Amino acid sequence: MLMLIFLVFLVSLFLGVPVALCLAFTTVAGLMLHDTSLLVVVQRMFQGFNSFSLLAVPFFVLAGDLMNKCGITQRLIDFSYMLVGRIPGGLAHSNIAASMFLGGISGSAVADAAAIGSIMVPGMIKNGYNPGFSAAVTAAASTMGPIIPPSILMVIMGVTTGMSIGGLFMAGIVPGLMLGLGMMAYSYFVAIKENYPRDPNPLTLKRFCREFWKALPALMAPTIIMGGIMFGIFTSTEAAAVAVLYALLLGICHRTLHLKDLVEVLGSSVLTTAVLLLIIGTANAFAWLLAAEQIPNQLAAMIQSVTSNKLVILLLLNILLLFVGMFMEGGAAIIILAPTLLNVATQVGIEPLHFGMIMVLNMAVGLLTPPLGVCLFVICGVTKLDLSYVIRSVLPFIAVELAVLLLVTYVPAFCLTIPRMLGYL
Repeated sequence: MLMLIFLVFLVSLFLGVPVALCLAFTTVAGLMLHDTSLLVVVQRMFQGFNSFSLLAVPFFVLAGDLMNKCGITQRLIDFSYMLVGRIPGGLAHSNIAASMFLGGISGSAVADAAAIGSIMVPGMIKNGYNPGFSAAVTAAASTMGPIIPPSILMVIMGVTTGMSIGGLFMAGIVPGLMLGLGMMAYSYFVAIKENYPRDPNPLTLKRFCREFWKALPALMAPTIIMGGIMFGIFTSTEAAAVAVLYALLLGICHRTLHLKDLVEVLGSSVLTTAVLLLIIGTANAFAWLLAAEQIPNQLAAMIQSVTSNKLVILLLLNILLLFVGMFMEGGAAIIILAPTLLNVATQVGIEPLHFGMIMVLNMAVGLLTPPLGVCLFVICGVTKLDLSYVIRSVLPFIAVELAVLLLVTYVPAFCLTIPRMLGYL
């Protein structure tokens, strides 16, 4: 039965069937073998949707789309270029910094890649940057979206496992900064080697004040979201709704959001949310099938039979999650595997928030690794570059992400210090 389940899933996945439908087909096949009513699929999908906390997902998606439509992305890019443009390879650094700021608004790597890629990659190529490097730095920087709070993947993790979503958000702050600084360090090395240009304009007080004032409304968005959660003013779900309201007010005040634009943004957000929720629903049904077959328990027993050493189990968890991230969308992987692997982790003394951060980081790496590599496909679609060409350039950035992953895995203080200070532990 186990072999059949995974055979159906892998065959449908390699045939190019969308992940949500792969999960649905596999679940239906498993239920038919057991002669179980297919109504179970619908029931379990509905149960997967039926969570107040999941309301944060469509709200964060809508807030990100509204911010992009209001011209926030360009303001953040200009502000980032003013801050770090004087460093060799200034456009690459501003690309990364802008993704860090935008990640604090949208919570989605795909949204960041599409928004920043369409602006920054052509600009970098025009200024003499290698096209592969330009695309790679944009794709890699966008993966900070699920790490720097708020994060849609962290919302799904919290809903699935019962972890504090606010605690997960706080746990992502330091790893997100580490990713950004690591990518900047590599970009600096490349810029020196290739003699990439820097911003020729001096950083004066007048220029700083002008760019800061222009970017201030955008910079206030993550401040309001995270400040409200940290000080207990509102929950993560309410914070997402506040982010939408704030984005609407920005669009109205700046006169950059018209009724026609609003209809377009709502349509785009509905489509994105529908895809995400379909994946969440089918993943929940698939997870139920696996639980009925005792597969999670078998997986947990297999890991524990290899070793009881905490450090080795952490390594095995990372290897497993990196492999899963190559083939499965992050939200689906979290719903299917997180409860089981969390149980294994806690039995050897790993903090739940620490495990949650490790899993989200692995899923972020999966956004850059073929064959799924969603961010790679987004950037290739924006730039019209060949996928194999971009993959070669993105490998060093994957190495940076793996280095951060190992640091967070074996030095828990990197992700647990802030949650502990704020009382989440």
